[in-house]
Amino acid sequence: MDLIVEPGRALKGEIQVPGDKSISHRAIMCASLASGVSTISGFLESEDCLATLKAFQSLGINIDRNRSLIKVQGKGLYGLKKPDKSLDLGNSGTSMRLITGILAGQKFNSVLSGDESLLKRPMERITNPLNSMGYSIKAQEDGTPPLEIFNVQKVSSINYELPMASAQVKSCLMFASLFAEGESVIKENFRTRDHTERMFLKFAIPIHISELESTKLISITPPKDIKPCDINVCGDFSSASFFILAALISPNSHVLIRNVGINSTRTGFLVALREMGANITIKNPKNSFEPVADIEVKTSKLKGVTLDPKLVPNIIDELPSLFIASALAEGTTKIRGAKELRYKESDRLESMAQSLDKFGVTSKLVEDGIDIKGLDQSDLDKGPFDSGEIDSFGDHRVAMASIMGALRSKGTCKIKNCENISTSFPGFIELSNQLGLDIKKE
Repeated sequence: MDLIVEPGRALKGEIQVPGDKSISHRAIMCASLASGVSTISGFLESEDCLATLKAFQSLGINIDRNRSLIKVQGKGLYGLKKPDKSLDLGNSGTSMRLITGILAGQKFNSVLSGDESLLKRPMERITNPLNSMGYSIKAQEDGTPPLEIFNVQKVSSINYELPMASAQVKSCLMFASLFAEGESVIKENFRTRDHTERMFLKFAIPIHISELESTKLISITPPKDIKPCDINVCGDFSSASFFILAALISPNSHVLIRNVGINSTRTGFLVALREMGANITIKNPKNSFEPVADIEVKTSKLKGVTLDPKLVPNIIDELPSLFIASALAEGTTKIRGAKELRYKESDRLESMAQSLDKFGVTSKLVEDGIDIKGLDQSDLDKGPFDSGEIDSFGDHRVAMASIMGALRSKGTCKIKNCENISTSFPGFIELSNQLGLDIKKE
């Protein structure tokens, strides 16, 4: 699917983005392991989250779905049944990495597979620590899926220091710890999103968290049982980030995005943008198991920055949008510590560098980052970007960031290979056009 994007005009209005993808995944998983019925409202009906939902249905969990309202009949820690065939997780790396931690502890063998993109993603980062606990997971020779998971009789707890900033690896080991003997401790030296910790607390799973300076210790005691509960999923900050970008860079714009999750492990994008001079206001904050607020954004004049590498794990999904903002900022923006972008649905450093080049922006790639030279500020009142065709390489975040960049082009842009937008953001085109963008399917 290719999309045609016209140069933008002032964006005005209020919108609400769909439910948080990370929270939706984890809610289905915890609810399936609980003993009894849990209700999930605001569930994200994206392809990635539906891959998780369908996987647990294949594992014997009864799930009633009425659009974004989900009722899950959990069957307990060991209540899953052997699937009839391998589980196809589509494009969802989150599904595969987290479900591996759950299936490793079950009393049957299973196989996890996915689409062409997912079958290229590295899995040794989870298989190695899981196998060290006594689990038995086999990847392909190059460490990629499909994954074969074998039944084992006894599993030890783990005391593990994460070698990289990865919420997926952390979460996989947290789920695997539920089936181990004794308390497991996971040490994190890089701040990553903490939705799994919050979800465990919501389901009353025995977990203790201690923090000292930049080090975080997560201690998990295997429960005998998990009690069901009700979950209200807030709006996805990563989805909101594209409209935050659009409002900042489009002249005379004023946008309010309602009911967005503002978990501090997710909002590094706001920290970076405010350092660049963005006019962003947090309104009506509320706190339940996840903090939520409305985000008000107005057109802003931005300046280039050298991004703190410690902020990068917090902003990893929003970096493509930050690249576009940097191209429209005064001066040069330098980003390092972002090597993980090379292992996403595409090599996002390379993909975004090509997008910037098509827009006429000068950038320089390094192994773990990029330098982006902002365009001449005298050109910002008119369309500063060149128009043309941009390949998103089937990467939903590259596609959406490039679409927002096309708002500042001199003419019509074509963004190619956009079908995977639905993996994270169903209804993206309709919501964009509601706010004042002009996007059409070719």
